[in-house]
Amino acid sequence: MTRFDWHNPYSTPRLPVFARNVVSTSHPLAAQAGLRVLWQGGNAVDAAIAAAAALTVVEPVSCGLGGDAFALVWDGTKLHGLNASGVAPKAWSVEYFKQRYGEDDGVAVQPKRGWDTATVPGVIAGWEALHEKFGLLPFGDLMATAIDIAERGHAVASIVARKWAAAIPELADLPGFAGTFMPRGRAPLVSELVRLPGHAHTLRLLAAQGPRAFYEGESAERIAAFAREGGGAMTAADLAEYRPTWVEPIGKDYRGYTVHEIPPNGQGIAALIALGILERFDLQALARDGIDSQHLQIEAMKLAFADVYRYVADPRSMEVTPEQMLDDVYLASRAALIDPKRATHFGFGMPPAGGTIYLTAADERGMMVSFIQSNYMGFGSGIVVPGTGIALQNRGCGFSMDPRSPNVVAGGKRPFHTIIPAFVTERVDGRQLPVMSFGVMGGDMQPQGHLQSIVRMIDYGQQPQAACDAPRWKVNRDFTLDIESTFDRGVARALEARGHRIKAIDDPYMDFGSGQYIWKLSRDEPEHGYVAASDTRRDGLAAGF
Repeated sequence: MTRFDWHNPYSTPRLPVFARNVVSTSHPLAAQAGLRVLWQGGNAVDAAIAAAAALTVVEPVSCGLGGDAFALVWDGTKLHGLNASGVAPKAWSVEYFKQRYGEDDGVAVQPKRGWDTATVPGVIAGWEALHEKFGLLPFGDLMATAIDIAERGHAVASIVARKWAAAIPELADLPGFAGTFMPRGRAPLVSELVRLPGHAHTLRLLAAQGPRAFYEGESAERIAAFAREGGGAMTAADLAEYRPTWVEPIGKDYRGYTVHEIPPNGQGIAALIALGILERFDLQALARDGIDSQHLQIEAMKLAFADVYRYVADPRSMEVTPEQMLDDVYLASRAALIDPKRATHFGFGMPPAGGTIYLTAADERGMMVSFIQSNYMGFGSGIVVPGTGIALQNRGCGFSMDPRSPNVVAGGKRPFHTIIPAFVTERVDGRQLPVMSFGVMGGDMQPQGHLQSIVRMIDYGQQPQAACDAPRWKVNRDFTLDIESTFDRGVARALEARGHRIKAIDDPYMDFGSGQYIWKLSRDEPEHGYVAASDTRRDGLAAGF
């Protein structure tokens, strides 16, 4: 039996959920879509796909049919990884961007929105790959709830409405956006009914013809035609040639557990590097929410990001391997750089040679799914293919325009990616057994949320909902520090005294992420069930039976 402290010291309206079958997502209607297919005899993968499809309808600010996805799946005996992130159109290069947008101090200018930020969507191919390998129910059945919501409409949730409205000034004039996402000439209000008939049309095509129709059928033709019309580089060939990739998850041992992430081009390795550094310190001897523990975690995260921003890219272009970045001797040398009493600005090391949604589902057979999909910045590129509901991501912003960078833009290449699912196992009698499926959505916050959650649950024994509700900090790309408004003021002042440059941010939707957690109550007996948590920073729900 899991030995958590079930007390929650943080203000929260939510309690942990205990069930044999459970789905935890950032929107209640999506969690119910997942439960519906579990009731119908589907498994956790079926539930995850159904919930993901529903989320593209009810949380379109964060994810859509034109986004990307990653997944970790425990099939009952083994952990599998899926990289369904898209690639750059073949025409993209540094010269392409220089010719279209010019240069700034000799570096090609990179747009933030529009066609030249849209990489090939990977999410639908990700659903297809998961279903082919693990699904039980017909694919069309998994689209049913999302289609129903899109056609009949749904009352817009509070946080979604706020973020939707915030995106309008920047995106209203982009091709196809207003026609889909401003049905009354503005963003919908909280509780206002929104129907997405174009979205329903595309989901019906997927249900009837299969997911490949998105890349080779009507949907692909409409995407390619709209790109030609708007001067975009994406072609029918770019779409038809795309395939997701099954990958071997990477992992790092921590206090008797193993934390698993998807390997690069994603940033999940940052959480593993930070945990590998922190294992050199006795956090349990330090107060959970005190200055010394928080300082060490922040410094470990800064060291991790210094290496990740330097080295992580499409693995075909990386100068070092994940194994080199996670080398124990190397991480010990990085840990030695931490001053326990003073903040340090770290450079990258030299390893030895050699707008997102997250959901999780688990079933009583023992299958557990950690799944994440995203359009990146709110609504992605802002490009929406008319009549389809297909909002294209802007993951092209993840590329570098520096020809010396391993992450430099190139056709057919995957960009540096922020979205990362995670999983925890424990070795018992020589076997790796499942412990937790989890993730924390929200840009660069994601590996930091993984780190803070793992430390709270493993080092300090906090139950998942408490670990989820605890106030968070975030290291920015300039290595300044954001702290949540609920963060202890005394600890914040102490961090400043140690040299941390702190900002206080009151936007929990993006800046401090949103987590979903499913923890297995008994390692090798599925019928004992799970405990699940859902983050109060979104409109989410953990539900089960």
